[in-house]
Amino acid sequence: MLVLSHFKGHPMGGYGGALKQLSIGVASSYGKAYIHGAGVPENIWTSDHDSFLESMAEAAGSVVDYFKGNMIYVNVMKNMSVDCDCCAVAEDPCLNDIGILVSTDPIAVDQACIDLVYACDDPGKAHFLERIESRNGIHTIEAATALGYGTREYELIEVE
Repeated sequence: MLVLSHFKGHPMGGYGGALKQLSIGVASSYGKAYIHGAGVPENIWTSDHDSFLESMAEAAGSVVDYFKGNMIYVNVMKNMSVDCDCCAVAEDPCLNDIGILVSTDPIAVDQACIDLVYACDDPGKAHFLERIESRNGIHTIEAATALGYGTREYELIEVE
């Protein structure tokens, strides 16, 4: 499975990347409600926020488990807005393009994207990071790591 993600901010998850694509992006309508409701679809918009993030990590892990390592992840860091493509009216991009990251580990590729945003000197960085931090977005990566289907460690190899 090829997982192609537009890395950007997200109004609920803080950011969207490979883990969000694996969970919300792969889920059925009912599955999306189940994830957003942290196991209780009726609580789709009212569940505990960290439980929602953990539910995304669990759902992503089930997809990784199903494909048994036959996956590759591509995160495109271009036209990055604090809002997701799913927003009816998304803010304009606030960060300059950084690049395209490819990995066989969904956790590592998302962590690398986050780290590259922190490391950049773009003036829009503060606005973008406020979205991630105010939604505790890194918690999805923490929860996924605790589930053991990837790692936050990586090596960046630049290809021109």
